[in-house]
Amino acid sequence: MHGKKTTKKIALVTGANRGIGFETCKQLSQLDITVLLTSRDTTKGEVAAKQLTDKGLDVIFFQLDVSDRSNIKDIFTKIKRQFGCLDILINNAAILYDKNQSTMNADLELVSKALTTNLYGPWLLCQAFIPLMEKNDYGRVVNVSSGAASLHYMEGGTPAYGISKVALNALTRKLASELGRQNVLVNSVDPGWVATDMGGRGGRPVEEGCRGIVWAATLPNNGPSGGFFHDGEPELW
Repeated sequence: MHGKKTTKKIALVTGANRGIGFETCKQLSQLDITVLLTSRDTTKGEVAAKQLTDKGLDVIFFQLDVSDRSNIKDIFTKIKRQFGCLDILINNAAILYDKNQSTMNADLELVSKALTTNLYGPWLLCQAFIPLMEKNDYGRVVNVSSGAASLHYMEGGTPAYGISKVALNALTRKLASELGRQNVLVNSVDPGWVATDMGGRGGRPVEEGCRGIVWAATLPNNGPSGGFFHDGEPELW
């Protein structure tokens, strides 16, 4: 026995009260996965979770601000006590699509703020939960990245957001390499330009954007690790 208290897979999704995070929760829960929907804002998170539970889906709300280290420690303790495991971690929460900044004139305080949420938050969550995954010999980590993180296509602009996502991709590669042959797979996924509050109008439907995330979250044991994907296909780094 490894202390797992349920036969169902348990997934945690950050930044999940709306947009990509919310739709990811919906799609995962439709696969008979218990989903822990997290949000920095308690009221918005509870409303979002209720929308899914009202449809009969197994979704539980937890308050989580990924920029708050004590909050991360607290949610780890709660999840370990209540479930004994975490099978899937979706690092979706992100801020600051700084399209009005240039790299030369960037406010580095804003860059630091973006790194705290977009990189350090996922990193701390990985440090907390991957050891639990290793004990249960199963884990899937999905770092929600962006086409803005592709060095191949990179141009100027959005320095805080773009650089933080490049660093998130590096975290993916480092973790995957260190975990080696263990059954804990870590991948980055670019959902593409999606019509959300952050992405704005004109993007593709959020339902389509989330499919690649759900794909990476439910990979078989012989699936890839350390990759950067879009719709289940490799993306240029």
